[in-house]
Amino acid sequence: MPDALTLGKPLWLRDKNLRHLYGATMAANKINVNIPDINTNNGPDSPLPLDIMGLFFFAYRDFVGDADALLERQGFGRAHHRVLYFVNLKPGMPVADLLEILKITKQSLARVLRQLIDNGYIEQQTGPADRRQRLLFATDKGRDFFAILSKSQASRIEAAIASLPTGSDMIVRGFLASMVEPSDHPRLDRLGLTRNM
Repeated sequence: MPDALTLGKPLWLRDKNLRHLYGATMAANKINVNIPDINTNNGPDSPLPLDIMGLFFFAYRDFVGDADALLERQGFGRAHHRVLYFVNLKPGMPVADLLEILKITKQSLARVLRQLIDNGYIEQQTGPADRRQRLLFATDKGRDFFAILSKSQASRIEAAIASLPTGSDMIVRGFLASMVEPSDHPRLDRLGLTRNM
């Protein structure tokens, strides 16, 4: 009888000996978070940075908290904020690029974009060279709303960096850039997110 973790899975996914026959192996450079022993101790030589993980959680929670309240009043969520962020960062961003950055489905992005367009925050134009390309621009209303959303977040970042020794902003930028998958580093450069490093 299969255990609860394997219920509903085909035999070739349940049986490790059969997975290789169907090509169901994970790439060597990927981290598998679905292993059963994820919470086991990795040994005394490699302790988990639980303190940093916890601090990262609380910092992110508070970083997005103020903006969340403003978004909710408009009937929006974090996905709307992310779209507004990137469209304000790079006006004329193609929808295809936004999909790659956000790593969400076309359907999810289409729903969010429809709401932002219908409410007058974003406008969509066809590409000059390729009429199939859809380019996104923030309207005045979208730029103003983004500025309001960003104000508390910018204040929080500035206050945190001001509390650190001089030059720590470079360390913070380097740390955050190092947390990003290396394959996305060229994208960070193209978006101008590494110019102050």
